[in-house]
This record gives sequence, C-alpha cells and structure tokens, in this order.
Amino acid sequence: MAEKRDHEFVPVHEALSEKETGSVLSKLGLKKENLPKVFADDPQIVKIGAKPGQVLRIHRQDNGHEYEYFRFVVEA
Repeated sequence: MAEKRDHEFVPVHEALSEKETGSVLSKLGLKKENLPKVFADDPQIVKIGAKPGQVLRIHRQDNGHEYEYFRFVVEA
C-alpha cells in the first residue's frame, strides 16, 4: 500500500507483495539483487515499514509525467 508523503518533494513509496514483485521482476527480466538498493534505515523506508528483502515501487513525477522506479531494500 502506498504511504502518504509528508512533503511534496518526497515521492510516494510502496512495498510490493511477493506476487507483485514476481510480476515486476519477470517483466523487467531481473532478479531482486539487480535492482538499485535502498538501505532499510532510510527514513522513508522505516516510515512505511519495509524490511530487507522487499522490493519497493517509487512513484515520481516530472513535468506532469509519472514514472515508476523500483528499489531492493537491504540491511544498512
């Protein structure tokens, strides 16, 4: 579930379910370990309660376009 952001410049983060993770990784042709990493002690990661091993979807907007980015949560 996407978390409400505290500031307009903080993009919306959401932890994916295992099913969603499998679908995204299959579509991208990647393994979790190939995704860019984010540390579990990052303030936004702590706020949404994501744990190491989970994959996040980050919703960003640029010039009116929305983009999705994916990150793999790792131990700090």
